Amino acid sequence: MTTASPRVGLVAASDPSSATLLERLLRNGVRVLPQAHRDGSFAFTLAGAQQGDGGWRVRRVGTSARYAAITALGLMRLPEAGQRQILAGEDCHDLVGRLAKRLDTMTSLGDVALVCWAAAEAGHSELPHALGRLGDVDRAAGPADVVAAAWVVTALVAARPQHDVERHLAAARRRLLAARDAVYPHTTGGAAGWYRSHVGSFADQVYPVQALARLHASTGDPEALAAADSVADMVCRAQGDAGQWWWHYDSRTGSVVEGYPVYSVHQHAMAPMALLDLAEAGGTEHLTAVCRGLRWLARPPETDEDLMPGEPGIAWRKVARADRRKAVRGLRAAATRLRPGLRLSALDRLFPPGAVDHECRPYELGWLLYAWLPAGAGA
Repeated sequence: MTTASPRVGLVAASDPSSATLLERLLRNGVRVLPQAHRDGSFAFTLAGAQQGDGGWRVRRVGTSARYAAITALGLMRLPEAGQRQILAGEDCHDLVGRLAKRLDTMTSLGDVALVCWAAAEAGHSELPHALGRLGDVDRAAGPADVVAAAWVVTALVAARPQHDVERHLAAARRRLLAARDAVYPHTTGGAAGWYRSHVGSFADQVYPVQALARLHASTGDPEALAAADSVADMVCRAQGDAGQWWWHYDSRTGSVVEGYPVYSVHQHAMAPMALLDLAEAGGTEHLTAVCRGLRWLARPPETDEDLMPGEPGIAWRKVARADRRKAVRGLRAAATRLRPGLRLSALDRLFPPGAVDHECRPYELGWLLYAWLPAGAGA
């Protein structure tokens, strides 16, 4: 399955051990995903529980249309037989159809954009319905989360060869480009609270990089490519010494506000997905940073625990601080609001990182497949 992936091959030529890790993650992801699926829907999470013999089992918790749409995007990279094995006899066309039937009750701009993106990549007959619903929800949305705004651009770029989306795409492009400072905040309209209006997460950076890179690749948009390149460069320069993709950034300067949690999906899927899309669109190549991020999974300095146990065969979700009330994030957001770059270093001693979150969400495996397997494999 994975040996035919040009992206895995690119990593193998630079860092064979990281390529081996990827092969393992991809094999295990395909093996684990059926446990997250039931009756045409996907779980919100697979929660790990340690057994008396020291092993682990996982159980499904909740459901999520958003995670199902992301998983559908990833599953399209598998041959039809692989899709049917995971989806209990159905394929991705069926899964996208199920999601499309729920569009008229969806009010989240991000959820609708993801379903539209999946329908576009599937060439699904529900794509016109999805585009219409996306337009309706977007017009009513007001200030949008940056992640959702980026997904709207990516969905419309994916639909562009099949339908006339130019007016909506032009507006979505303007909104996304206008929201950027040095890097991206969390919302396009400054709706966050005063103490964190300058803070953007890692997701707020990578999805715009991907969207703007794809926009340029679609018909040529040098302004979009330059913006994607700039954000990617700042995030890569801030990467941790052990390859950590940090969590919160000051949108005004690009500096790190708070590093933890470090999420496994950022390391193995989301950062590679965006940065490789950027390189393939003609932007700067960040393969060294991609490989460094992968190596963190195998040797995280924050913990001695194996983040990828042989069973259940998934990468645990994150390494965090023992800070259930997220006080470090809040204090550092408030401090950097008043004085950019202020670290409050005592917090690192009071709340050292090292707590492992023993769960895995299906979208993490969806993005893993989407990031590394070639398009068209499921055709």
